[in-house]
Amino acid sequence: MIMYILWTLLFFHVSAQRWTLFDGESKPKRESRVRLVGDLPSSGRVEVYHDGQWGTVCDDGWELAEAQVVCRQLGFPGAISVTPGGQYGEGSGPIWLDDMNCKGSESSLSDCSFKGWGVTDCSHKEDAGVVCETGTNITSNRQFFLDNSLGLSDDLGLLFDSGDGCDFRINVQDTSEEEELTFCVHRMILMIYPELNITNDSRNLTVDVSQTCHPHVSAFLRYLYTRQIDVSITSAQCVHQLAFIFGVKKLMEDVGRAFSLLLPEDNTFRTQVSMYEYGVRTGDLVLQENVLQYLSWNCEFLISSPVWSTISFHMMDALLRRSDLVVNDEAFLLEGLETWIQDKGDEISSDQQASLLNHIRFLLIPVDKLYEMQFSSGVFHQNHEKLYLTGLLRGFQFNALPFSKIKNQMDNMSSEYLPRIYTGDDWSQFINDTTINYQYHNYYYGQNNRIQNFLTPAHPSALYREQKVYWQAQVFLSAQECSNNGISCTSFPVARFLANGNQNMYTSTIRYSNRLILSCKNENNVFHVQDFKNSMAVVSNNSSMGLPNPCPDDYSFRFVVRPEYI
Repeated sequence: MIMYILWTLLFFHVSAQRWTLFDGESKPKRESRVRLVGDLPSSGRVEVYHDGQWGTVCDDGWELAEAQVVCRQLGFPGAISVTPGGQYGEGSGPIWLDDMNCKGSESSLSDCSFKGWGVTDCSHKEDAGVVCETGTNITSNRQFFLDNSLGLSDDLGLLFDSGDGCDFRINVQDTSEEEELTFCVHRMILMIYPELNITNDSRNLTVDVSQTCHPHVSAFLRYLYTRQIDVSITSAQCVHQLAFIFGVKKLMEDVGRAFSLLLPEDNTFRTQVSMYEYGVRTGDLVLQENVLQYLSWNCEFLISSPVWSTISFHMMDALLRRSDLVVNDEAFLLEGLETWIQDKGDEISSDQQASLLNHIRFLLIPVDKLYEMQFSSGVFHQNHEKLYLTGLLRGFQFNALPFSKIKNQMDNMSSEYLPRIYTGDDWSQFINDTTINYQYHNYYYGQNNRIQNFLTPAHPSALYREQKVYWQAQVFLSAQECSNNGISCTSFPVARFLANGNQNMYTSTIRYSNRLILSCKNENNVFHVQDFKNSMAVVSNNSSMGLPNPCPDDYSFRFVVRPEYI
C-alpha cells in the first residue's frame, strides 16, 4: 500500500539552523515564519510573520511554485494547488508580500523575489491560499521500548511523575501561540544535557512546538529522568524532534532507526526525499544513511520518477558518491544526471554541475555507449567539453589497455574502477518463481524454474568481451531441494550463485563481488541487497532485515555479477 507520511506530525519550522531554545526572558524568533489559517492544518490562507505581526500575501503572481515553498516550509511533502482570491476569508493587518516570484526550491517564502515588505497595491480580497499534500495517516499501532537506563533507578521516574521539589519550568508553546503546556521539572536533571545551557541561575525554558506533538512531551521529559520510553510509529516523529531540541543524540539515533520501517511504504519517493532533508536539517546521520541506502537500491526507479527533478544538490552529491546504486548501467546514471541538471536550470551553478559530473564513472560506461557519446552535441558536452573529453579518453584507455598498464593508477582513483550494481541484461539474471513444485521437487529438480544458467563477459573491459564466464543461479525453498543439490540448509530461502568453467583463469586480476537483489514483483521496489559468502546467500527473515519486507510472499530474486580489478 502506497502511503505518504504525514510530515505535519513534525514540528513545522525546522530550518537549516539548529533549533532555537529560549529562556524565560527572551521571545521566540518568529521572523519570516508562515502559517495557514483555515479549517484544516494542510490548507488555508497563507500568512507570514514580519516585524512583530502576522500579515497576508497578495495573490498577484501566486502560482504552484510559491505554494510548493510554503508547504515545504511548513513540513508538508509539497503542494496540491493554489487558492487565489480570498477563498479562505479575508485576513486583517498588513499585506506583507506581493508579486511573488519563486523558483520552487527556496527553503522559505521570504527567500523568493517580491516587491518588498508591505509594498503592495492589493486588498485583502486577494489574499492567497494553498492546499498542501498530507497523505494518509499512519495507522500502525506497532510499538517498541527504548531502554538506555543503564541501571538508573525507577524512582527517578516517580520523581518526575510527582513533581516533588521541582524547581524549573518548561513552557511548551504552540507555533500559533494558541496552546501552551507547562511542566515543572528538576534543574539538576536538565543540567545533564549540556545543549540546553541550563545554569544554576536558570528558572524556566520556552520551546516552540507544534500542537500535534504536545501529547508526547510528557513521555519525553520522563525519558530525561529514566532513559526509558515507549515509542510507536506515529509518535516517533515527535519524539525524534524533541530529542533534537534537547540534544539527546542517543535517543535521536534510536528513534531515527524507526523511520526506516516507513521507507518501503511510498513508491513515489516523496516521503523518502522529505525524510532525508529532515535528517540533514536535524543532523541525524543514521536517518540520512538509511534513506540514502534505500534510494540507492531503488535508484533506477527514482530516476524515472517525477521526484527526481526535485532532489537537492547535496542529496544528489551524496547519491552519486555511492557504489551501492542499483542502475541498468553507468550511462543510464549519466543520462539521469543530465536530465536533472537540465530541469534545475539556473539553480545549479556550472561549478556544481562539474562537481556532480566528476562522480560519473566514465571508465565503466559500456564502450559502445562511450563511442556514441563522442558525437553528442548536447549543451552539457558543450559547457563541460574538457570534462567529457577527459572522461571519454580515460574510458577508452580502460577498455583498450591491459590491467598491468593501469593498475598503478588505481590507488589514486580506486572509486572510478569500482562498479556500482549494474542490472543490465549482460550482468544479471531474474528468478521470479517462488513456489515449490511438489510433483517434481523430490525427484527431478532439474526442471525447477529456480535454477537458471546464463553467461557474462569476464569483465566490463572490452578486452574481455569475448571471454565468457558461465553462471548458475539457484534458489532453494526447502531442505529437500538443498539436499538434492548437495548442500545442507537450516533456513529458507537460500540463494546460491556458482561460476562454472574458466573463471579461475582470471583470479589473479579479477574478483567477483556479486549481489543478490530482492524486490517486490508487483511494485518493483527493492527492499534488500546482500552479498554472497562462499557463493551462498541466506535470505534474512523480516525481523532481521535492515528494512522490512513489504511483500513477504511475492518477491523476486535478481542475481548480479560484479567483476572488478583486484
